[in-house]
Amino acid sequence: MSEPQQSGQNQVQNYIGGQWTDATGTDGMDVVNPATGETLSYVGFSTDGDVDEAVQHGQAAFNTWSQRPIEERIQPLFELKQLLEEHLDALAEVLVEEHGKTLDEARGELRRGIENVETACGMPTLMQAGHVENAAPNIDETAVRKPLGVFAAVTPFNFPGMIPLWFLPYAVASGNSFILKPSERDPLTTKYMFELIDEAGFPDGVVQLVNGSVDTVDALIEHDGIEGISFVGSTPVAKTIYQKAAANGKRVQAQGGAKNHIVVSETADLEFAARKSVSSALACSGERCLANDVVCVEESVYGEFRDLVIDIAANQVVGYGLDEETDVGALITPEHEERVRNYVETGVQEGANLVLDGRDVSVEGYEDGNFLGPCIFTDVTPDMVIAQEEIFGPVLSLMSVTDVDQGIEVLNSSDFGNAASLFTGEGAEARDFRHNAQAGNLAINAGTAAPMAFFHFGGQKDSFFGDLHAQAEDVVRFYTDETVYIERWPDA
Repeated sequence: MSEPQQSGQNQVQNYIGGQWTDATGTDGMDVVNPATGETLSYVGFSTDGDVDEAVQHGQAAFNTWSQRPIEERIQPLFELKQLLEEHLDALAEVLVEEHGKTLDEARGELRRGIENVETACGMPTLMQAGHVENAAPNIDETAVRKPLGVFAAVTPFNFPGMIPLWFLPYAVASGNSFILKPSERDPLTTKYMFELIDEAGFPDGVVQLVNGSVDTVDALIEHDGIEGISFVGSTPVAKTIYQKAAANGKRVQAQGGAKNHIVVSETADLEFAARKSVSSALACSGERCLANDVVCVEESVYGEFRDLVIDIAANQVVGYGLDEETDVGALITPEHEERVRNYVETGVQEGANLVLDGRDVSVEGYEDGNFLGPCIFTDVTPDMVIAQEEIFGPVLSLMSVTDVDQGIEVLNSSDFGNAASLFTGEGAEARDFRHNAQAGNLAINAGTAAPMAFFHFGGQKDSFFGDLHAQAEDVVRFYTDETVYIERWPDA
C-alpha cells in the first residue's frame, strides 16, 4: 500500500496502480469552500495517457482478481466498511467544507454509501443465477454470472460520498476492476475515501481514481479496455454519454436529471405532509435528483397546506453547513447560485406568486458564500418553466389540483421520471398511485423516494438511459454476464 495523503491544502492526486500520482495534464481547477470562498486545494486534470495507464493496471489486476474465490474478494469490503464507520465524522466534515451541505446531511449521505458496501458484502448470494435439474431428458442446466473486466464510473458533485458507492463495491466484489472519475468540483471527499480504500487491502489496480473534466470522461468512454460506463448527472450529459459509450460497444447506465412531484390528498396529515415536502425540496439546498420541488395539492386543502409550508420554510436557517443550527447550506458554486436565481426570476415573470423570497438572504460571517434562502412559489401552473425544468436549488412550487387523479396527470406529463410521492390517508388512493404514477421511485407518505441499498435506484423517461440501474442486483447484472452450462451424462 502507498502512503496515504493528508487531507488538506495539498493537490488532489490520482490513485493508479496502488500509487498516488499527479495527473499529467496542464489544466486543473481550485477546490473552493462554497460557504466561505476559501480555496481548499487544487485538482489537476488527467490526460488520455493517465486513463490508459489506469486501464492497463486494471486489466492486469482483473486477470488475477477475477479468479480469486468470492469470499476472498469481499474481505476488503468488510475492512472498508469498518474504516468508513470509524472515519464517518471526519469524512462528513470534509464533505461539508467542499460541498456546502449541512453536517447531518453529509452524515446521512455517507451512511447511505456504507449501506451499499454492506449489501455488496453479500455478493456470494448476489452472484447466484440459477440451476435446473432435468431441464430436458438427462440434461441439467446451470446459469452462472462471470465478471467482464474493467469498468468506470463518472459521478456528480452533489453526493461525492454516496454515489461512488452505488457502483464501486459491487464492481469489485463481482470480480471486476474499477476506475472512478469523480466531480472536479468536490474531489476531497473521494480522495479521503480512497485513502481508506488503499488501507482496506485491495490488490493494486483493482480500484483506481482518475481526476479530470470532460476530456477525461471522453477518454474513458473511448478506451477499448473499458467494458462499461456508469454515470450520474444532468440529462443532456447522461444522454450524450449513453449514446457515445453505446456506440463504442460498452454497457451503459446513465442516470439523468429530474423534476419530481408530490401529490397531497385532502385525506393526508397536512402538517406532516408540509414538513416532509419542505424537507424534500430544501435538503442539500435542493441539489439532489430526488428533490420533490413541485407539490400538487387538492384544492379543498390547498390554502391550509400553503400556509403550513410557508411557515415551515420561513423558519429554515440558512448558513454554513458546519454550524449546528443550519438547515440550508451553500450552493456549490457562484455560477450555480446565479443559475438558480435566474429560475426564480423566471417564475416571477411567468406570473407565479413568490410568497417567500430567499434571494436577499445574508449569512453573517460568510459574506463570500453562495447562499440562497428558501424560495416558495404558489399559484404555479403546469405550463410554467419552473414547473417543468430541473432547478437544483432551494425552490418549491405549489400547484392546486382538483383531485389526486389530476395530480398524477401532472406528474405523468413531465419529461422526467425519477421519483414521486403521495401523501394520503386512503389505501385506495395509495394503490391507484402505485399503479399509475410514472416514475422509477415512488413513495407513499414519505417526502423522498430513496430506495435502500438492497433495492435498485429507479429512473424512467429522461431520468435514465440504459437497462440496468445502480445498486443491488441490477448493478450486479450490469457488471457480469451470464453463461449457461448445459450438461448431459447419458448412461453407459
